[in-house]
Amino acid sequence: MSQAEKSQAERAFPSDSRGSRSPLWTLGLLRSEITTLLRRHRTYALLGVLAAVPVLIGIAVRIETGGGGGGGAGGPDGGAGPAFLAQVTNNGVFLVFAALAATLPVFLPMAVGVVAGDAIAGEASSGTLRYLLVAPAGRTRLLLVKYASVLAFCLVATLVVAASALAVGALLFPVGEVTTISGTRIGIGEGLVRAGLTALVVAVSLTGFAALGLFVSTLTGSGIGAMAATVGLLITVQILDSIPQLSGVHPYLFAHYWMSFADVLREPVHWDDLIKNFQLQGLYVAVFGSAAWARFTAKDVTD
Repeated sequence: MSQAEKSQAERAFPSDSRGSRSPLWTLGLLRSEITTLLRRHRTYALLGVLAAVPVLIGIAVRIETGGGGGGGAGGPDGGAGPAFLAQVTNNGVFLVFAALAATLPVFLPMAVGVVAGDAIAGEASSGTLRYLLVAPAGRTRLLLVKYASVLAFCLVATLVVAASALAVGALLFPVGEVTTISGTRIGIGEGLVRAGLTALVVAVSLTGFAALGLFVSTLTGSGIGAMAATVGLLITVQILDSIPQLSGVHPYLFAHYWMSFADVLREPVHWDDLIKNFQLQGLYVAVFGSAAWARFTAKDVTD
């Protein structure tokens, strides 16, 4: 790094009198990481695919029903996806819930797996990881920034799905009072709030898988290999969660309570499975976040 570049870095990321980096440096690093992530062509492609899913669902429902009502109330035993789809023709707001139910099992976590798997391994394979550590970012701080950027992507990706679904739902179907899964009716304002809360719950539901992907990313210097392994773990867990004979281990799988977001649309909100989901994600974050830290701080970075 030239002297001019060093001076520019010092101005952008100031140090305190003891020579340690100030909190402003950490915020600058985080802002730079998130900006870089969101400007990548791959990120645009992932978000574009996610935004297209609600469009396809909305058009398919519109063609199938001719835009007319007649969807059933969708009881709680019918499954989140079918229950929400049955309501889309009556109220376009339900396309938000239907789109989240359609993307959460595969599309959303697969996109998160690509980003999380590439977080550290991608830097190593491109030769920039050593430069980041020499900066110096500090391994713990860099790992936290990487994970925070993955969490930011989780939120952005979920909001992209929700916003696309809301726009398409309002364009193709009537919008009005929302009928909850419990059969009661709430105003459109509260319905939109519930839709926003649902998106936040879905984003939180991905935090455990994001920590797992980050851990995998510290195990290899190949970005493609880390992404493939993370997505492979996702598919494996989804298969295990669908086998009745393995019901004893289902509550410990990170994806088991993902569909509990449907409980946000009950009246009153059912918190049991939502709390279990949050606790499980917290456990995965603690375990695999610690494992990623232990691996990364001891990793020999030579490239």
